[in-house]
Amino acid sequence: MSSRNRLFAIVVLSRGIYATDRPFVHLLGSANIFRRTLAAFVPLWHASPPAMAPKKHSTNPLDELAHRRAEAEAGGGAERRERQHKEGKLNARERIELLLDENSFEELDEFVKHHCTDFGMTEQRPSGDGFVCGFGRIDGCLVYVFAQDFTVFGGSLSESNAGKITKVMKLAMSTGAPVIGLNDSGGARIQEGVMSLAGYADIFLLNTLASGVVPQISAIMGPCAGGAVYSPAITDFIFMTEKTSYMFVTGPDVIKTVTHEEVTKHELGGAMTHNAKSGVAHFIARDDKECLAMIRELISFLPSNNVDDPPRRATHDPVDRADASLNSVVPEDPMVPYDMKDVIHSTVDDGYFFEVHEHYAKNLVVGFARLDGRPVGIVANQPAFLAGVLDINASVKGARFVRFCDAFNIPLITFEDVPGFLPGTQQEFGGIIKHGAKLLFAYAEATVPKITVITRKAYGGAYCVMSSKHIRTDINFAWPTAEIAVMGPEGAVNIVYRREIERAPESERESLHREKIAEFRERFANPYIAAERGYIDAIIIPAETRAKLITALRSLENKRDTNPRKKHGNIPL
Repeated sequence: MSSRNRLFAIVVLSRGIYATDRPFVHLLGSANIFRRTLAAFVPLWHASPPAMAPKKHSTNPLDELAHRRAEAEAGGGAERRERQHKEGKLNARERIELLLDENSFEELDEFVKHHCTDFGMTEQRPSGDGFVCGFGRIDGCLVYVFAQDFTVFGGSLSESNAGKITKVMKLAMSTGAPVIGLNDSGGARIQEGVMSLAGYADIFLLNTLASGVVPQISAIMGPCAGGAVYSPAITDFIFMTEKTSYMFVTGPDVIKTVTHEEVTKHELGGAMTHNAKSGVAHFIARDDKECLAMIRELISFLPSNNVDDPPRRATHDPVDRADASLNSVVPEDPMVPYDMKDVIHSTVDDGYFFEVHEHYAKNLVVGFARLDGRPVGIVANQPAFLAGVLDINASVKGARFVRFCDAFNIPLITFEDVPGFLPGTQQEFGGIIKHGAKLLFAYAEATVPKITVITRKAYGGAYCVMSSKHIRTDINFAWPTAEIAVMGPEGAVNIVYRREIERAPESERESLHREKIAEFRERFANPYIAAERGYIDAIIIPAETRAKLITALRSLENKRDTNPRKKHGNIPL
């Protein structure tokens, strides 16, 4: 192509984007991503990158294969790979190498090329087309993986590499293996127009069909914007890197134009934003290496599919190990907080708890642990944050986690200390009724083994929601410190004994109020009334919680339960 024609192609490309009514900019998320993606394209028009060096003709087929492999593995060339490293990012193949067991990766579609004929693209057809796909092993277990290579066309999605991803996803579903996507892309390949959009839709469909069949994990390790964000959003867990990743539907430039708000890309869609504010992401890592190590750790708790059981691991932690500190972990004053994570660490194998959504809705704690070597999902109210109340964010966080565990045969352990739902107009206007019902629906729907331990407060509707006996929980324990009532003694006394206290002399009202609170707590705010009704299966010594949980899990190992036959339920979304 002549210099004049190359210049014309670039001008047409840029004018074609900005002359539209914003759809392409919207797809890319922001003009910044467009400029970055365009910067990756321009050198391809001016000069052939190292990956596209002149073909070395050979009569030896093995030499020809070796040459083509080297060309594909070179990606966008050494210069662009070095640019990735300077930004604190690994390239696609380096990421896969760290993620998978050594020498276990088997690449598929290494020689796939795009079929675009516009904007001079026929002259630039690198093998692999900017995506690396295949399968390998994590701790010996089969996984399928795809990684976007930002050094080739900015990692943009084409019709061809969308086909590579969907092929991998179909193989994962047919073989019953997890899918891991390593995202680092400028978005849809604008030269391909609707074909690129169709590729995204094909991926979205398979994400949906694979949901609940095989675990799906997304790592955002660079830009992810526009329509591209919806594939990770459908997957089960999203990892982000602290300084190099961001995701949003519309970028800062578009937002400034439409709403006149000024915000940086990391404030808008950075890792901590989505871990702490939006709840879109579940994990945050310092860099690529830590992110990939965390994915390997998560996989160690999960079954390969919805038919298999979670992988068990040998443990030397005694089943009957008691922890006397649990006998005093709940303060005598019911208004004093304590850290529920201390209870979790004291109970599970080797004190190890792999927390999910650590920075979001901290009043509810969720994550994975092991008991007797068997993976379990932990859901726990956190008295150390907002007194452990349930609010909108905590309800959604808990519901999603419970449903994941139920889909993949992971038993649920619930530690309960909940004073109720958070009151206030913001919660009511925000739909706490609907969102709180999500957690209730998730627990009631779950058929995996379910065990609950009430450590202190279990008040009102929140008692029902937090895996109570009434919604098919298999075994419900309570510590002697448990308070199970419609509401706390203070609030109940103000209602039940209001007239009696008002009739008393003013000098005696305060002492009478305290007396009635103590009387109510003794009569109602304890676990024994519920135990008399069979709503609590056993009142246990806190120090023996670990042994009781493991014994109960063993008894439920062959549990079989089903829901009524139906297409699917209508969870209150």
